[in-house]
Amino acid sequence: MLGAVPGKSQGASGTSGCSWQRRCAAAISAAPCSSSWGRPLGEQQAPGETACDTEDDVRVAVRGQLRLPMVPAWDGATLLPSTRLLLKRREVAEVERALQSQREAFQQRMERLAQRRQQLSQREEQFRDVVLEFDEVLKASAARQERLLWRADEERAQAAGQGAKATRLRRELEGLLRRRERLAQRLRSLRGFGEYLQGVLPSVGQFQDVPDMLAHFGALAGVRAALAQRAGAGWEQLAQHRAQLRRYREEASSKLLCTNSELAQLRARLEAAHRDVLQGESCWAHIQSTAAQKTLLLGQVKLAVLHLFQLATARLSVGTDVALEDTEAQLDMVLLCMQDLAAICAELHPGQPAPRPHLPAAPRMP
Repeated sequence: MLGAVPGKSQGASGTSGCSWQRRCAAAISAAPCSSSWGRPLGEQQAPGETACDTEDDVRVAVRGQLRLPMVPAWDGATLLPSTRLLLKRREVAEVERALQSQREAFQQRMERLAQRRQQLSQREEQFRDVVLEFDEVLKASAARQERLLWRADEERAQAAGQGAKATRLRRELEGLLRRRERLAQRLRSLRGFGEYLQGVLPSVGQFQDVPDMLAHFGALAGVRAALAQRAGAGWEQLAQHRAQLRRYREEASSKLLCTNSELAQLRARLEAAHRDVLQGESCWAHIQSTAAQKTLLLGQVKLAVLHLFQLATARLSVGTDVALEDTEAQLDMVLLCMQDLAAICAELHPGQPAPRPHLPAAPRMP
């Protein structure tokens, strides 16, 4: 049953061969391998894992990828280990034969593909040469067509330029003809003036011909125009001077108004100062009159004290060494005299209380 697989793969097309090879490679790479079937070096077998289990997994994976017919499972309990090993080796040999047939088919396919690729590269080189030649032909044709188009555009531009030049010349000719017609009409209209000037020339006698007279009058007209221009400039300058004078007058009037306002303020301040001076003079006069009154009263008080002092010292025969201007000492002396008199009265009349003089303290004189 396993031997039918290689025959099917050999009779299949190239696409199915490639798919078979890819499936075999995927099955071999995906299947877990035991130590006896290509386990990687250094990898130890897991505990509890047997070679039979691993082989069964490989068989299932390879058959699933290669779509091989299933071999009826044998009962592991009834078969000997050597028998199971032989069966496994047989299955592996069948798978190897199938893979070998697939490899041979794939190798043949690859050889055919290499031949096809070589043929394609040769044809590509041929097509490249043809394309390069065709590009050169196209470039030459495009350059030739561009030159033809440029020549055609140049010829059209020359034709258009000649047509535009002809049109411009025609328009200039029409303008010149119209100007000639206008000048002819003006000449006909001015012919009467020329006849008049020819008739006036002999009567003037100052000019030789009409152009000389016209030149003279032209010079006079130029002088008149120059004078008119100078007069206009003078009028403009006069207007500017008038404007300046108006501005000066306005500035002077504004300054005069400011000066008048300042003068009014100064006059008001002067009147206020006069009023202050009058008030100060009146206050000073009042102070002077008050001082004179106070001075007069002070003199009267001093005279009264001096008179009292003289009376007291004369009656009591007290020695006086007090100056006449020392009013305070005089008052002290009068007080002592009165106290002595009070003591004498108390000695003469012991039953009566002696009158005690209550004289205010004499103010300090300046």
